Amino acid sequence: MKSFPMHYCSKCGSTVTLRIPADDTRERHVCNGCATVHYLNPRNVVGTIPVWGEQVLLCRRAIQPRHGFWTLPAGFMEIGESTTHGAARETLEEAGAHVEIGPLFSLINVPHVEQVHLFYLASLPTPEFSAGEESLEVALFYEHEIPWSELAFPTTKQTLQWFFADRSAGLLKAGTEIAVRSRDILPAESI
Repeated sequence: MKSFPMHYCSKCGSTVTLRIPADDTRERHVCNGCATVHYLNPRNVVGTIPVWGEQVLLCRRAIQPRHGFWTLPAGFMEIGESTTHGAARETLEEAGAHVEIGPLFSLINVPHVEQVHLFYLASLPTPEFSAGEESLEVALFYEHEIPWSELAFPTTKQTLQWFFADRSAGLLKAGTEIAVRSRDILPAESI
């Protein structure tokens, strides 16, 4: 298990020790003072594939990692929100776009960075958008205009490849059941 070092308990401030707690099978950070077991679990990244007609909305990142590269609007899910709410919020924050959330389209495990990426199909009711604080610019792209060599993350590239392949095959038409695409991204595939 890859684990980030944790030195102090966030509950009481005492030191923690990495050990297997009773009734568990994995090493966890356990507080030496209050015995709180600190579980470090994967973080969910939620986002959308915002579509206007034949175009997809992408954001050029104004932050690290991958500053200046293009991505789908996405970010970490917050406590107290659903995955769909988080995806819509991230799209509004990064692309200034209100979207109508559709079905889950892709779920990609990225275990080497402790993340799971979920992308929802989304439609733009109007072509109104603007760069948020985390974006240098936001633009609509036809498939042949996608800056494939300038995409920020393998999960963005994989999701867009699946999207355009499914759209070309007629699998994204109204009334068609959407099959969720899934895979694991391994460290060798990371940028």
